[in-house]
Amino acid sequence: MKALILAAGYATRLRPLTETWAKELLPVGGRPIIDRILEKLADVADVDEVHVVTNTRKAPAFLQWSQGRQVTVHDDGTTSNEDRLGAIGDMLFVVDQAGIDDDLLVIAGDNLFDFQLSDLVSFWRAKGEASAVAVRDVGSLDLASQYGVVELDEDGRMRSFVEKPADPVSSLAATATYIFHRDHVPLLRPYLEGEHGSDQPGRFVGWLQRHEPVYGWVFHEAWFDIGNHEQLLEADNRLRMAAGLPPRETYSPQ
Repeated sequence: MKALILAAGYATRLRPLTETWAKELLPVGGRPIIDRILEKLADVADVDEVHVVTNTRKAPAFLQWSQGRQVTVHDDGTTSNEDRLGAIGDMLFVVDQAGIDDDLLVIAGDNLFDFQLSDLVSFWRAKGEASAVAVRDVGSLDLASQYGVVELDEDGRMRSFVEKPADPVSSLAATATYIFHRDHVPLLRPYLEGEHGSDQPGRFVGWLQRHEPVYGWVFHEAWFDIGNHEQLLEADNRLRMAAGLPPRETYSPQ
C-alpha cells in the first residue's frame, strides 16, 4: 500500500498566515500538523511508501522538512489558487509521477484525528475489492451540511455521498481519509476526463460509489478539520493542553 498526503492547496481562509507558512507545516500542540499524520502512518505495516504532493510555492519548505524522513515530495507545478490542479488532480498527478500500481491511502494534510489508521485498514481489508472512507457522526444535520455527507447500509456500504448538501440525509461526515483499492485508483483518469471537477476528493468518492463498492468506517475518536483561524486555534489549544502546554488566546506558529 502507498500513502499520499495532500498538501497542494493554498489555504486562502488562513491568510495572511499562509502567505508565509504552508498550512500543513503549522505547529499544533507544538508539532507540525503533517508530523502527526506521519506518526499515524508509521503504525500501518501495509504502507511501504509515503508521498506528499504540494505546489511550487510551498515545495522548498516541504523539501527542507522532508530531510531525514522517509517521504517523497512532489511539486505539482502550480503557483496560485487559480491554476491549482485540485485534490483529485493532484492524486492522479502523483499516481502518474510515482508509477503507483497499488492500493492507495489518501489523507488531507490538514486532517487531524485520534483514531488508528490500522483499524481503518483492517476494516477495509475485510470488504474485499472495495474502497473505504473514514466517517464520523458530527451530531447534527446542520453541522453535517458543511462536510461531505454519507449514507450507509447495515453492512457499512455507502448508499450515497453528497458534498456539502443543503438538506443532509444523515449526520455522518467523511473526514478526508480514504483507502482506494488498486483496481479503483486507475478510475481517477476517466473521472477527470469526464469533467466531474478536480477539487474535493469526496466528489470522486461520490462518483466512485455509484460504480464500485465503497464502505464507510465509522470512528468515534476526536477529529479536527482545520479550515479557518478559529478551527486552527481550537485544535492547537486542545493539543497544547494534552501536551501539558498552556492554552493561548490567539494562534501563533512560534
